Amino acid sequence: MQVKAEPLASARFLPRTEPRQMRVWRWSDVLLLIVRCLLLACAIAWLADPVFPWRGDTVVVAEGSDARWVEREVQAAGYGAAARLPLPAHEALAWIRLHEREFRPEARLLVLGDIPMPATLPQFRRPVLLRTDTRPAPPAEAHVAIFSTRPPEWRRLFAALDGPLRVVIDAKPGPNTELIVWDLPDAPPATLRAPLWWTTDTAAFTELARSKAVAGIRYADGPRGRVWASTAWPPGDPAAARTLLDTWRELHAGPAPYTAPPLDFAATKAPARAYANGALREFLLWGLLALFALERILAHARRR
Repeated sequence: MQVKAEPLASARFLPRTEPRQMRVWRWSDVLLLIVRCLLLACAIAWLADPVFPWRGDTVVVAEGSDARWVEREVQAAGYGAAARLPLPAHEALAWIRLHEREFRPEARLLVLGDIPMPATLPQFRRPVLLRTDTRPAPPAEAHVAIFSTRPPEWRRLFAALDGPLRVVIDAKPGPNTELIVWDLPDAPPATLRAPLWWTTDTAAFTELARSKAVAGIRYADGPRGRVWASTAWPPGDPAAARTLLDTWRELHAGPAPYTAPPLDFAATKAPARAYANGALREFLLWGLLALFALERILAHARRR
């Protein structure tokens, strides 16, 4: 350590000057700078929501549609060279509205299948053809297992069921069994399960002890499934049987969706806010999150 200063003879007669500093710009943390620039560009692109039309003629096919009917409708409409796009029936029209900006201006759209009728008529910025299968649909099946000392009476009840639902009586409960009729005084095995049970003895199901009654039917949810109970079963007259079957279809199966008729949607000039964002925005969002995480990692490593 220097403790004493001595004057220097040769520098003694020089004029006093202040030290000068010169700033020289140079790049530092180039990788972090690149990541931040990419992060900024990705954020701008995400806000701008760019969409590049690339889809041509497309046939949207509802899943589960008859293949021969689909091919016949495609050829009749002149969409033989169009791309096929299978989608769930309840999502087809909503998907077109969501991705409509991805189609080129001259692209044509054909929707095939039993599409549920939406609550309000959808609007598109291009013509869209909807063709539904008008052929009578095969009746739906409901599998039922009967455990009773009087099975003929229960069979007559289900034989009276008409309409789009057909009941199949299973000899033993299986994975497709939707209803088990338990008309025995003993409790069913704990391993036996089904979505719905009908019973005439409330003591066989402990969950019915605090159950509620609606229209003469007590109901409760238990480990085996939902249980309906009534001492008036099986119904003794046609009116009571019809009421029970209608209640079963309405409360348990639910109403069947109304299939839309064949429609030709004309192009409309709906406001831009009525249309969802393009699909590219989702990829940009994931890229934005990845770049943000990488930027934080590099910034933390720089401080260390």
